[in-house]
Amino acid sequence: MNINTLIRKYLLYDLLSSIIVYILFIVFRKTINDISLFQEMVNIFPNNDYIINLFAFPTYCIFIHYLSGFYINTIKKSRVNAFMSTIASTFFISVSVFFVVMIRDVVISNGYFYSSMLVLFSLLFGFTFFFRSVIFSQVQHNFKTKNWAINTLIIGTGVNAVKIAKDMENNAIKNALIGFVAVNKQINVPQEDVLGNMSQIAHIIEKHNIQETIIVLDEGNTDEKQLFQIINSLYQYNVDIQFSPRLYDILIGSAKISNMGIIPLVNVTDSSMSDWETCIKRFLDIVLSFLGLIFISPLLLYFMIRIKSDSKGPIFYRQERIGRLGIPFNILKFRTMYTGSENGTPRLSSVDDDRITPVGRIMRKYRIDEIPQFLNILKGDMSLVGPRPERRYFISKIIQEAPHYCLLYKIRPGLTSWGPIKIGYSDTVEKMIERLNYDIIYLENMSILTDVKILIYTFEIIFKGKGV
Repeated sequence: MNINTLIRKYLLYDLLSSIIVYILFIVFRKTINDISLFQEMVNIFPNNDYIINLFAFPTYCIFIHYLSGFYINTIKKSRVNAFMSTIASTFFISVSVFFVVMIRDVVISNGYFYSSMLVLFSLLFGFTFFFRSVIFSQVQHNFKTKNWAINTLIIGTGVNAVKIAKDMENNAIKNALIGFVAVNKQINVPQEDVLGNMSQIAHIIEKHNIQETIIVLDEGNTDEKQLFQIINSLYQYNVDIQFSPRLYDILIGSAKISNMGIIPLVNVTDSSMSDWETCIKRFLDIVLSFLGLIFISPLLLYFMIRIKSDSKGPIFYRQERIGRLGIPFNILKFRTMYTGSENGTPRLSSVDDDRITPVGRIMRKYRIDEIPQFLNILKGDMSLVGPRPERRYFISKIIQEAPHYCLLYKIRPGLTSWGPIKIGYSDTVEKMIERLNYDIIYLENMSILTDVKILIYTFEIIFKGKGV
């Protein structure tokens, strides 16, 4: 089973559907309007010829399907999900083509206008959903016949682990239980099914091609710190992480009925954002970051000259930070300190830090030093809004006091978030932990609207010079 191959298959058939629909719709318009198919083609995209339209319309369709979030988690989507996503995206495409792009089209009558839009919608939805249903049926068949399976590992060997295993055996269609990993000396599962302990987890995941893990720890034999230690150790392997909830998790709604059966599980790696919001968030990241770099390029050039003339050293400063799924990346900033300020020992900066250069103090005040991170956003390492990425050295200190820090690994770190707005620069580990609390609140309330609010507050801070 290859997820990327499945996504490419959906993309190919969505592209094929849109091409077929475009041609059929043109034939329909020719029949109704008696317009020459190749000489006086009705423009779906005004002022473009037929060949350009034949490429532009399918491209537009794929773009809208992407924004609908259909290509995310394709392997886990149900037929109902596919139906709702298809009807929403094809309706939007049809309406936008008629009311935005076809504004200068010749309208015989209002009835004809709306009936033509209905024809386009019906064709597009019909062909798109038909091909998607064919692929979906093939996927389901492969799972039912066990040609495909989501290799699943249970972390835990106690009584609750036995219950989860039985539930998977009786109800799971897509998941195949590979075995168990011991976290303590209590073994209630068959000994031959125990693949090892947590110190061997990397080898177990690689050897058995594990895609999902379920942490099942018995009541009374563990604490919250141990749970998050296990979660933290699993993030780096890019596997789905779920755990059996406590009563508190069920009451606050964190626990959901999984596809495996009737036992509720808390999914640590799933974003609280819907698939379509996730795609729109990423699209806005790219567009706004690109436009930001273009429009403020004169300002960037000015500060590049100032940095170079202010002190010796490079213009840009690269530093390793920990991003989504615990993967390290190099964050890019304007240099605001004198070269060699740390001498190999990580130190947090403060408002009166004597390591900061004169021009660096100005840039920090208005957060201009963060602007080069637009490149990190375009690359995909970061987002406009999200928890600020930290260095591994300080993360290890934070985790000692707040082991739930690892929850931030589920999303891309950001240029700004509630934490930096409320706390500002964190010059102590205690402040970093306090900032973490705001980041967790953001994590549980992620939405496009929340991101917009955070960006507005950030602009207010920048314009008032409250960056430090």
